[in-house]
Amino acid sequence: EVGVVRQFGRFVAQTGPGLNYRLPWPIQVHDIVNVAAVRRAEIGYREVEERGQEPVRRRIQEESLMLTGDRNIVDIQILVLYQVKDAVTFLFRAENPEEALRVNTEVALRSVIGNMDIDHAMTVGRPEVEAETWKILQMLLDTHQTGLHVAGIELQVVDPPDEVRESFYDVVRAKADRERLIREAEGYARDVVPRARGEAAAIVHAATAYRDERIALAEGEAERFLKILEEYRKAEAVTRQRLYLETIERVL
Repeated sequence: EVGVVRQFGRFVAQTGPGLNYRLPWPIQVHDIVNVAAVRRAEIGYREVEERGQEPVRRRIQEESLMLTGDRNIVDIQILVLYQVKDAVTFLFRAENPEEALRVNTEVALRSVIGNMDIDHAMTVGRPEVEAETWKILQMLLDTHQTGLHVAGIELQVVDPPDEVRESFYDVVRAKADRERLIREAEGYARDVVPRARGEAAAIVHAATAYRDERIALAEGEAERFLKILEEYRKAEAVTRQRLYLETIERVL
């Protein structure tokens, strides 16, 4: 905590923990501000505690319903964690710094959601929503001199409105099924195509081997015929007789 001392209403000193002294009222007065505590601001909902029961979350539609970049309505609930970074600015610069934080959070969040599709905001875009809202909100708080520092932003709920929620989820599930079927088809293709290519390569290799074998046999037969022809020309009568005898031998 820090103490902020005023003299006749004007700020004159800021003190830290320990023993401190100020002049008595009406000359001087002081305000004590906790600068270490992490405070909470709930936007789009409120947690109501009842004695002996768990806190109940109640939605505030005026804050939670927003228009996305693709002209859909989305229900968003967000939690802002913040601290006082400058006690003097917090006390004297803005009339109601914490209310300004709530309003500026809603402004920042609507600005971010208004430039984003609902599908992106509900799925992979949640970290982006938090980061961009944090950036814009801190800039607004500094501009309005609230003396506040945003310690963290946590999206609680990002849903379509109740009236179309089930239909919207049906669409989301259909898209998920489509992506799953596409992945299964791609996996099947990755399995079938290499196997088919392997079988085609095996057939080509077998055909090539058969072709080479037939060519080699044909060349051998041709070479043998040419040698016989050469011998035949050297001694036609003897060769003719030998061929005749070999033929008769095979017939018999």
